[in-house]
Amino acid sequence: MTSSSRHIAIVAPSGYAADPEALHRAATRLRAQGHQVHDFCSPHAKYQRFAASDADRVRQLHDAARYPEVEIVIALRGGYGLSRLLPAIDFELLASSGKYFVGHSDFTALHLSLLAKTGVVSFAGPMICDDFSRPDVSEFTQSHFWQCLLRPMTLEIAALGNPIVDVEGTLWGGNLSMVTHVMGTPWMPDINGGILFIEDVNEHPYRVERMLLQLLHGGVLSRQKAVILGDFSGYRLSEYDNGYDFEAMLACLRRLVPIPLLQGLPFGHTRDKLTLPVGAMCRLHSDEAGIQLVLSGYPALRA
Repeated sequence: MTSSSRHIAIVAPSGYAADPEALHRAATRLRAQGHQVHDFCSPHAKYQRFAASDADRVRQLHDAARYPEVEIVIALRGGYGLSRLLPAIDFELLASSGKYFVGHSDFTALHLSLLAKTGVVSFAGPMICDDFSRPDVSEFTQSHFWQCLLRPMTLEIAALGNPIVDVEGTLWGGNLSMVTHVMGTPWMPDINGGILFIEDVNEHPYRVERMLLQLLHGGVLSRQKAVILGDFSGYRLSEYDNGYDFEAMLACLRRLVPIPLLQGLPFGHTRDKLTLPVGAMCRLHSDEAGIQLVLSGYPALRA
């Protein structure tokens, strides 16, 4: 499923493109679909491990928000760098622009901050590198991206082994490292009775456990109705782990955390991913057949 012609801005608030041609490939693909692409970053620009200086990366976000025709703002990639921009970002400008801000990984810092400062919904979803630039672009990712932006939707997810749950609340979260990173700061949204979704990459199970315990001991998890785990991949177990794998870690957490922990959300650093509105309302139902998410309470793109 694709949308009619849209004006899409590309910004690079975190890392630079490891493959300088990736931005060109993604822009070419989007233009071939009929969209107008506005580049606010350069494919060859880099400053240390970032796509540009801090000031330039903030300027990209602000310029994209001010550009009248732009409807959707998509991050080039994640990595690291957005959290050091937070004090300089004009979140009221971003919120009042009415634009749809999209990304995941390090971009979680912007999702959470925008929600904390303004209450405005943004979208945890694909990024230019590599969701739009890879040769084997995921039709699943592309389809769900446009479906989510065009209308509130119901997601049916095949996931086994989860407890029976039927709750409703604010859907929020993203990358676990970033959620933990902003905890205790002005950029952490104060969500009560929410549904927290999380993912991460290259994090050993003990690190995932440690971060979730921090959220537990800090009082965040006890105020939620459920946690949904997305993709956690890229880590390596060793002989020293002695049977302590992801499932063992999750079993331990389920004994300690006073709310349901669900698995199987297709979201994260993986080829096939959903787009999820951060700050929208969500009705969550799970049983032996899978997980259902009914999303509502956020504006759709104008036809």
